[in-house]
Amino acid sequence: MMKSMLFGAVAVVALTLCASSALAGGTKVTGVKFGETTEGQEVYAYTLVNANGLSAKILTFGGVLFEMNVPDKNGVFANVSCNYPTVAEYQKIRPYFGSLVGRFGNRIAKGKFTLDGKEYSLPLTDAPNALHGGVKGFDQKIWDAVPSADKDGAYLTLKYTAADGEEGYPGKLDVTVVYSLKNDNSLTIDYTATTDKATPVNLTNHTFWNLGGAYSGSILDTVLQLNCPKFLPTDDTLIPTGEVASVEGTPLDFTTAKPIGKDIAGITEPCFKGGYDHCLVLADKAEGEMSLCAVAYDPASGRKMTIETTEPAVQFYSGNWLDGTTSCNGYKYEKQSAFCLETQHYPDSPNKPDFPNTILEPGKTYRHTTVHTFSIQE
Repeated sequence: MMKSMLFGAVAVVALTLCASSALAGGTKVTGVKFGETTEGQEVYAYTLVNANGLSAKILTFGGVLFEMNVPDKNGVFANVSCNYPTVAEYQKIRPYFGSLVGRFGNRIAKGKFTLDGKEYSLPLTDAPNALHGGVKGFDQKIWDAVPSADKDGAYLTLKYTAADGEEGYPGKLDVTVVYSLKNDNSLTIDYTATTDKATPVNLTNHTFWNLGGAYSGSILDTVLQLNCPKFLPTDDTLIPTGEVASVEGTPLDFTTAKPIGKDIAGITEPCFKGGYDHCLVLADKAEGEMSLCAVAYDPASGRKMTIETTEPAVQFYSGNWLDGTTSCNGYKYEKQSAFCLETQHYPDSPNKPDFPNTILEPGKTYRHTTVHTFSIQE
């Protein structure tokens, strides 16, 4: 259990939009052409709007959460999801801004695993390891999209089929991801997948968040609380050693809410580049059980994001490799100008039999749900 749940007894104000809005009382989805890939494939952007005026813009390229627009304590809306302005930049630069990641998110040691007596080799996209699904993982694919809306919210259903052998993985994998923006101001991401051969599956979303606004600067003052009493120690290539250790007495202890920057100087190993890039383990729960994962709060804007998930772990990354060399409309993404909370299974699970199982068998369905709920804290 977290020691100081939800930052203690403070008022939480529901997010609403004034009645004068053109969207008053309604939900909708609109779609427009966003651009084209360098290969000439068309990319569309779908905007989901709830009854309170919150909106999520999602691209068919990579299933990218391009924008998540929420109000601050003064009712001023801002996008809190970092992005790039063109498809070409998403293809060329790959910090995975907002992307769906698969077939296996995070790292697999040396790009190898053995399944049913056969060794498989994957591209070393983070040498000496495989990372985030390959050279052209799910973040680089065009997804089929079906929009819909009802009185409770707006939805976008995305589908993609990965071929047997794609990026070195066995089995034809049929994947469905549903983004749901509900009138309770929650953005839910539901993942399902089926396969015709046993294969590792670990799907996640890689949004870079800044609750002050995507282009507002440092996130070190963002207050974070994680329902994670344990973490996975790694080697210097960020592959878990197999140990599951307590966060107590370490900079990774976010069981009591604290600013991201408070203890960040205590992360001294060179492989982390002066910040967090750690897989933390959620408090004990049944497999697939929905539970609280994280609460993030930006004191300046009052925006708060609560995350619940069915997954056993979360990769917390504090944007250490952002270095100002990439930008959006003139704004440069400097070091630690955004953070990620990627709900997922443990890295390198196919090579760690003591870790929770990530092998999907034929006839079974992979399921993962993560809910982000936005509110205001004063």
